[in-house]
Formats: sequence, structure tokens, C-alpha cells
Amino acid sequence: MSGGTVASVPEGLLDEGVWFRVEAAGTAAAVRRTAERLAADLAIPESRIADLSIVAAEAAGNLVKHAQQGVMLVRAVRTPEQAGVELIAIDSGPGIADVAHALGDGHSTAGTLGIGLGAILRQASRWDMYSLPGKGTVLAVQVWAQHSPEAPWSAGLTRPITGETVSGDAVAAREVDGRRQLLVSDGLGHGGLAAAASHEAVRVFLQAPAGSPAAVVETLHRTLGHTRGAALAVAELDPVAGQVRYAGLGNIAGTVFGPDGTRRGMISMPGIAGHQRRQIREYDYPMLPGAVVVMHSDGLVDRWNPTEYPGLLTRSPEVIAGTVLRDAGTRRDDAGVLVARLP
Repeated sequence: MSGGTVASVPEGLLDEGVWFRVEAAGTAAAVRRTAERLAADLAIPESRIADLSIVAAEAAGNLVKHAQQGVMLVRAVRTPEQAGVELIAIDSGPGIADVAHALGDGHSTAGTLGIGLGAILRQASRWDMYSLPGKGTVLAVQVWAQHSPEAPWSAGLTRPITGETVSGDAVAAREVDGRRQLLVSDGLGHGGLAAAASHEAVRVFLQAPAGSPAAVVETLHRTLGHTRGAALAVAELDPVAGQVRYAGLGNIAGTVFGPDGTRRGMISMPGIAGHQRRQIREYDYPMLPGAVVVMHSDGLVDRWNPTEYPGLLTRSPEVIAGTVLRDAGTRRDDAGVLVARLP
């Protein structure tokens, strides 16, 4: 995962941010500096930037000391009232058998003082972590300018194919006229033109009138003709009806994971939004309270099995997305994953 530029994004877009491969102390320092610069650009108070600096230094330092194939994402998070910085640390290291014990000061696996996780949690506005021995650890930490807002109902991650600096995949979420909707877009090919197609899909999605997923996909298809085109899907979570409504064109995977262990795949129709489509059809799927919806591009494989990750689906959408990206993502393609849950 390679670095890029941090840019301002519209409300609703799940910011792509900057990825770092954290293997040496120098990279850990670069993570800290990037987080501090982003916080300053977001007008976060200096006292909170100081807290963020501790969090970034400790989280990146933990990857250097303990992790294997450690990477970290630095990105902005926003509400209409304020902004914050989110750090997501992902590794394929030995994992932590007793997370509760590891969270206490004094715990160490590398002969250090063992204060890293404790310091992170004291300074963070919000955090969540999932670790499994033999798989690794995913830690998501947010530092907000003021109070911590309500936990998000959705979160996603994207990363580019090896050798590219931008991803052709994009994810977004919106709430309009009471409708909570998700978008995953996979621009055709890779690189800048693929990214441009998906960014246009996100722009149109966030501005489109309220409508059913099929209507939104139809709008996207009509407006992407000047781009390379994209495979994309829109899902709508309706807890009152106990349903997920889903419509897609092309190779986007969507799955509803029930709290009872059920797994129900959702159907996309053949086509490329903006260029080719036979028809757009919308399907309804049952969604029990506590169910989790996972959508992803074909940069992730479907062999990921949540039964091999006890308790993962009870964690935050950010941590679920990070775990799925780590273990189901392929380096031969851009990858994008979006996770949502309603109470």
C-alpha cells in the first residue's frame, strides 16, 4: 500500500486517505507527521493534535516492534459539526490471545515498557480492535476536535493495486430522506482513469435525489457515459421493514451476514455503468437486527469466511473492513470494501 495525497472530500464520502507500509522507525515518524499535518488542515485544536501525535507515534511504533506486514491508513473523518483524524493499523503478525490483558499498561511482548496500547486508548476519542492469534490485529483509532460523535453505521476502505498510487475503487454512504444507502464502485481498469470514473460515481451518488437503489443505479448509468465506466452496486438498509434492498451492475459482491450465522449473497446484473446494461433489477433480502452487510469489489475474493473469526462481526465497521481487506484482498487488483450495520 503506497502513499498519496490527502484531499478535502464531500460530506458522505469515506475518505481514502494515505496508506503507509510501516516497517521501520522512519516510516513511523512519517505517519506521525502526516497525521499532524492533516489535523492542522482540519483546524483541530493544538491540544488534540498533541494527543493525536501520541496516538500515531505509539500505533506506528507498535507495528515496527511487533507486527509482520504492518500497514497504516491516515485519513480524515467528518460530521457536519466537526472533523477528526482516523488511524487504522493492520498487520499479519502473531495476534494477541488476551486482548484485555494487552490493553493494560505494563504488558509487553518485545521487552519494551509496554505502555503503547494504554497510551493510545487514553488519548483517543474512539477506538476498536480485533486480534486473532495466527491472523494478526486490526486497530482503528479516532481523535476528534471536540467530543466523540455517535459511532458510524458504515465504514469502508480502498487501496490501489500494487504499482499504482490511486485506487480505481471507491466507496460511499449517504442518508437522504430517511434512506440509508451504500455505494461500491469499481472503475474499469486501473489508475487515474478508473479512479476518475469511480469518483464521478461517488459525486453523482451523493447528489442524486432520494430513490430506490435501482433508481440510483439508473441515474449513475446515465451520467457515467463520459467516463471509462464502472461496475457498481447500491444497497439500502431498512431496519423498519427488516430488509436490504440491492441493485448492481457488474462484478460487485454483496452479502448479508445474519446474527444467527446465516450468509446470503446479493445479486448484481451483468453490465458496465455508463456503457452497457441489459437491465437494472432490484432485489430484497431479509435483514435481522444485528445483521452486517458487506459489499466489495472483485479485488477481494469471496473465500473469506466469518466463522473463522469468532466475534468479528460484533466489532465496528472499520475493524471488520480492515480485517476483510487484509485477508481477502488481492494485490493483483484495486480493492474496496464497505461494511454497514444498523442497531
